Amino acid sequence: MWQQIMRIRQRAIWSWNGFVHVARTEGSLMQWIVANVVFCILAFVLPLSGAERGFLLMGGIMVMGAECMNTAIERVVDDIGPELRDAAKHAKDAGSATVAVTAIGVGVGWICVIAGLIW
Repeated sequence: MWQQIMRIRQRAIWSWNGFVHVARTEGSLMQWIVANVVFCILAFVLPLSGAERGFLLMGGIMVMGAECMNTAIERVVDDIGPELRDAAKHAKDAGSATVAVTAIGVGVGWICVIAGLIW
């Protein structure tokens, strides 16, 4: 049992270290963090249900996760070699698309929730 707890602890440390590294080296993650702080405040200021609030906050966190995954893809591709390759470009573009599609999904969620408040 104690060994399992230590494994969970170690995984949490590795995950946190990865997040901090991406936050320090990728300006786009820092932009998403700022956006999430703003939207978090907005989510608690607006008269939303707990489900709406949770949905919107979860979406913002998922965008940051997608940004971390995109950074991982970029780092591996760059580590393989500096030469231009179609597969490398496609991998990087797909990672970037993941962030964009996730962010669009969260934006659609916000639009739906705000529209529901207005009407």
